[in-house]
Order: sequence, then structure tokens, then C-alpha cells
Amino acid sequence: MSSHRRRGFTLIELLVVIAIIALLMAILMPALQRAKKQAQNVKCQSNMRQIGIAANLYAEDNELMVPRGKAGGTGGAWFQLFMPLLAQKPINNDYRTVDIYRCPGYPDKEQTVCYVVNGWDFRDKNDMQGTEILKPSKLTTCTQRAYTVYLTDNEDGPWRHIIRKADDEGNNRCDVWTPGHLPASDSEDVTNGRRVARARHRKGSNFLFLDWHVEWMAAEEVTIDLWRFVK
Repeated sequence: MSSHRRRGFTLIELLVVIAIIALLMAILMPALQRAKKQAQNVKCQSNMRQIGIAANLYAEDNELMVPRGKAGGTGGAWFQLFMPLLAQKPINNDYRTVDIYRCPGYPDKEQTVCYVVNGWDFRDKNDMQGTEILKPSKLTTCTQRAYTVYLTDNEDGPWRHIIRKADDEGNNRCDVWTPGHLPASDSEDVTNGRRVARARHRKGSNFLFLDWHVEWMAAEEVTIDLWRFVK
């Protein structure tokens, strides 16, 4: 009679296999993370282009006027005014059914308004402080639309309101109108703190310009002049 011994993995062989798998995971994970972030960036830019289409349609229906800031509950915020022009609609005033306003890179998935609009007005070209503008502006008053920001990524942080419905607290703080709102600012004040995301996509954010093109910009490139309608 002949006996047959079953051969299995030794402990050393098993450890070698585990080590190889761990090494492969360490090599692949950064690439997978980069691919995920790239996909989020592409989706964000696509959302911005759709918002740009809605803004352009709104302007065509309103004598070339586009929404700006909204303080003290006056008027309607830009995302409320564009809603009728979008394919997606809120259910029972709940914006969580509207993906176009949501950047997939925003950390808190309850946030439904992941963008902030240009609500900045200036006395003249030398004004480096500016004020919030509450009325719509005519596109023809912008002297360089391709170099003027209209919309960008909303910063995340405990000082930024999470908006689930159109009338949630903070719906009037989805605009940019002071130097403290820019990515170079370290302020976390509810009213005057940073509102433009410093590092949503790589070390910068996506921007929708008033000629409706979208591009990524590094945080340090975002200057006050980009927000001026008259340059």
C-alpha cells in the first residue's frame, strides 16, 4: 500500500503571499486614489458646465441679467433661480435629489450646494475691498467675461453651513464678496471666513467663468481681480 501525503501551504509561504499582496496594494492604492480624484474633478467640471448653461438660459430670459449675492434673505439665491432650468428637480424642496449642484469631492455628502457665486462689487479698479452686490448684473457690463469668475467650489468646514433644502440656514451665504472669502484667507468666521475651497481638487478648485468655460486654478492664483466685472 502506498500512502499519499497532502501538501499544504507552510506558514512561511502564506506570509510571503500576504507580503506580496500587501506590496501590490501599496503600489496600486495611490494610483486608485488619483483615478478617483480625477473622476471627481471631471464630474465637478461637468456640473459647472451644466450650471453655466442654466445661467446663460436665465440671462437670455431676463434681459442678459445674471444672479449675484443674497444677504439678509433678499430675493432668491442663484441655485434657487436656476432650478427651473435644470433637468433634475428637488422633491418636497429637498435638494438632495439634485446632483448638478453637488461636487463629488465635497467631504460631507449631506451638502447639496457645493458651489459659491461671484457676489462681489467694486467702486473702481483700485478698490481692493469691495462690497456684496444683491442685485443681478448685466452680462454686457463685464468687460472681460473669459477672465471673470462666476462660480467656484464651496469650502468645507464647521463654519460653512450644510444646505439640504432651499430655505436652510446659510442659503444666503453661498456667494463671495470680500477678501476673507478667498482661498488665501485663514479666517473661519461664518460671515467673513473662507468660502472658496482651498484644495478641493488637488491644491486648487474649479472655476466657471462668465463666458461659461470651466478651468482648474491653483489656490495661489485666485486674486481679487478675477472677480471684477470691470477690469
